[in-house]
Amino acid sequence: MNTQSNLLSRRDMLRGATAGFGWLAFQGMAAQLAATDKPLAAKQPHHAPKAKRVIFLCMRGAPSHVDTFDYKPRLNRDNGKLGKGRRGEKLLGSLWDFQRHGQSGQMISELFPSVAEHADDLCILNGMHTDIPNHPQAFVQMHTGNFQFVRPSLGAWTLYGLGTENSNLPGYITLSPPAAVGGSRNYGSAFLPAIYQGTPIGRERQNVAQANLPNLENPQISAKTQRLQLDLIQSMNHHQLQRDKFNPAVEGIIESFELAFRMQSEIPEVMDTSKEPARVRQMYGIGRGGNDNFARQCLLARRFAEAGVRFIEISHGNWDQHRNLETALTNNCDQTDGPVAALLTDLKQRDMLKDTLVIWGGEFGRTPHAQNGNGRDHNAKGYTMWMAGGGVKGGTTYGSTDEYGYEAVDNKMHTHDWHATILHLLGLDHERLTFRYAGRDFRLTDVHGNVAREIIV
Repeated sequence: MNTQSNLLSRRDMLRGATAGFGWLAFQGMAAQLAATDKPLAAKQPHHAPKAKRVIFLCMRGAPSHVDTFDYKPRLNRDNGKLGKGRRGEKLLGSLWDFQRHGQSGQMISELFPSVAEHADDLCILNGMHTDIPNHPQAFVQMHTGNFQFVRPSLGAWTLYGLGTENSNLPGYITLSPPAAVGGSRNYGSAFLPAIYQGTPIGRERQNVAQANLPNLENPQISAKTQRLQLDLIQSMNHHQLQRDKFNPAVEGIIESFELAFRMQSEIPEVMDTSKEPARVRQMYGIGRGGNDNFARQCLLARRFAEAGVRFIEISHGNWDQHRNLETALTNNCDQTDGPVAALLTDLKQRDMLKDTLVIWGGEFGRTPHAQNGNGRDHNAKGYTMWMAGGGVKGGTTYGSTDEYGYEAVDNKMHTHDWHATILHLLGLDHERLTFRYAGRDFRLTDVHGNVAREIIV
């Protein structure tokens, strides 16, 4: 069919749809569209999963591990001595006390008193390390596995491998993502079909209470008329796709239009936290000054998880304390400690923590030596993240840094190993989860990655 006949056929379809002519043909075309494969449909994992979904609590800016979850008594004893810094900086012992918590006796800083109450649920990963001690590169690598090239994000790979449990909502949502440090690359789909990319809601430094999805509703026409309009547009899109054979942009539009139509009724309901009981809102700290925004994100994360969203990421920053460590780190922990603990409590009360993998951490850690007298510099050689629920062994500490916290030395876990372990917990083999692009099979972990089976129940 040539271009002119294409235009004529589309014009005829439009006339038929709007004037009532050719209705049977139009209905048949709509039915054909409805019968096409659904890329977001739930898929069988490679093996029995421990977790069904992920909530990633992303602490942008690199939290100081030696002040939070990596207890270093030798560092405290040698406070003020010369460290291994490039300019002979002095060691800076932690300004906060650590105590044992729970039956497991996990050592946790006094900065996280509420999270510490969940010590027996936490698997603390003290042997983390990555490649580059620069925020943009490390942040992108944490999300995509590669800082040199544009690659699909962890959430996109998860959605590609498993699909979603609720076709009326995006399978991958990121709340208040930062515009800097890689921007949309951190939740993008790269060469995977566009439908697997994350859906951003809100932005950093904007209270998520004011966030919404723009243009979600069309107040000018009814839902029935919208459906007819969408069927017409989708028939044109499919015709274009049949002609081009391969057109990722059109494929993404087809699925995005359908998802957007279904989202109109459900996503406003899920995002309406006002219907939560007052005790739940109080538990998270909503309305409580400085932590209100993060508290709302945590509650929304639970609501999205409960509604069937596969991968949810929420962000908090900035943890980049080159100076003013005592005040800045205290403020960050005060804003996040209560909401994070409330999220863990809420998931446990709803019997969801067992199959929800909760992850906390940032792109790297901080140096044991001081910077500017009262801060810490970047450190990619050793840092801490933790996991809870979703099949990990709670009450355990896996890996360690040296006696000062400079670098990982035992049960080291690189970003690639971290990704491989997360996928394994979700029932996905990181070596089998591939996508053919540019003549070869790509995967999240490239040619790297080992699953930390020791931390899995």
